[in-house]
Amino acid sequence: MLREAIRIFVVDDDEIYVARLSYYLSLNPEYQVKKFLSAKSLIACLYEKPDIITLDYSMPDVNGDALLNQIKELSPETQVIFISGQEDIKVAIDLFKKGVHDYIVKDADTEQRLWMAIQNLRENLALKKEVEDLKQEVERKYNFQNVIIGNSNAIKKVFSLMAKATTTNITVSINGETGTGKELVAKAIHFNSERKKHAFVPVNVAAIPKDLLESELFGHEKGAFTGAANRRIGKFEEANNGTLFLDEIGEMDMNLQAKLLRALQEKEITRIGSNEIVKINARIIVATHRNIQEEIEKGNFREDLYYRLLGLPIVLPPLRDRENDILLIAKFFIDQFCKENNLGKKHLSLSAKQKLMTYTFPGNIRELKSVIELACVMSEGEEIFEDDLQISFTPIKTNHTRNGNYTLKEYTLKLIQQYLDEYDYDVLKVAGKLDVGKSTIYRMINSQQLRIAKRKANA
Repeated sequence: MLREAIRIFVVDDDEIYVARLSYYLSLNPEYQVKKFLSAKSLIACLYEKPDIITLDYSMPDVNGDALLNQIKELSPETQVIFISGQEDIKVAIDLFKKGVHDYIVKDADTEQRLWMAIQNLRENLALKKEVEDLKQEVERKYNFQNVIIGNSNAIKKVFSLMAKATTTNITVSINGETGTGKELVAKAIHFNSERKKHAFVPVNVAAIPKDLLESELFGHEKGAFTGAANRRIGKFEEANNGTLFLDEIGEMDMNLQAKLLRALQEKEITRIGSNEIVKINARIIVATHRNIQEEIEKGNFREDLYYRLLGLPIVLPPLRDRENDILLIAKFFIDQFCKENNLGKKHLSLSAKQKLMTYTFPGNIRELKSVIELACVMSEGEEIFEDDLQISFTPIKTNHTRNGNYTLKEYTLKLIQQYLDEYDYDVLKVAGKLDVGKSTIYRMINSQQLRIAKRKANA
């Protein structure tokens, strides 16, 4: 990979010496070298923001300290290397304290030492630029409109709440069905907040055995339990000054919920096997696909922890409730997959669009991505047809679905009602068949969007 040229200003009132240094440094094709014979001429060109300045400490027109102050003021990112005819330890120490990169005494080895100093700086500058580029890439990647594609009213509400979440350190609770993008939303909030320079630490509570989760969150000391060969820093400490994302918080064991509540209230933790109190400063974002209020009623979740974590609630709508966003997201996945796999441009046919719009997508965006990528592979030409969309689910008794002029929401209600009628109003069974949260069905029943026999209302 080609490197960007390093811009170096060489400053010395000795015309022969400055020409000698400039020529020597110019031997490296990656260096763009410019020479100056006075401090005044240097100051006039500081707007160019050079990467490095090599500077004679004893310039006749401006004192070395005063010149350094002007450089720091006008071009603060520029690194300065002083070259002096005298070896003055006190002066060198004072200059280092002021942020000078190096202090080189003029002698037979000056050129070689200068070369090495600039080489070291070159690597540091390259690393710094790489870090800055990564930060900018992260910021672009987690721009709200890049994280969540769509312009439906439902998703605009999510954007509004996400924007509010970035302005403070309030706890955020994200609720949504599997595949709706909860972790992406959490990352977008973090990388658009004041904590973006610090770590985003995700923990999938459901993926970690409950007897190991406490150590994962709070850490442990060496010998705290069998297998604890070394001290381990927990996720709370790892996320200090950043964000701790607890995904699937509804799966947490009740005993650990009490310890989590205390950590959040006191803003401190204690590693397993230690009495040392560790102060923590991590923003908390939690997510779940469960209805936590239902879990509280069942005795599976602490009510006091629920209110501690509720903070700013963000509910991610399922894909079936996002109007034409399905087609926008599908186009994004088509373009992305074709670009990554050199397939050329592809687009959806009208019949393919209709098929996508009449499917409920129980797996949400994750399922849509899988369907679209396979369709790109299966399609023969530029157009993706209905048969290329390998959707396994077929609505039962669809005598009123595809022929009616229904909205997606109306279609969804009719479909769920159809299943309720088919399975004798067994809500649990219908929820399982459609891979829809039973709480979603109950809400539709309570709002009288669905009908159900009274004898099954509490199923």
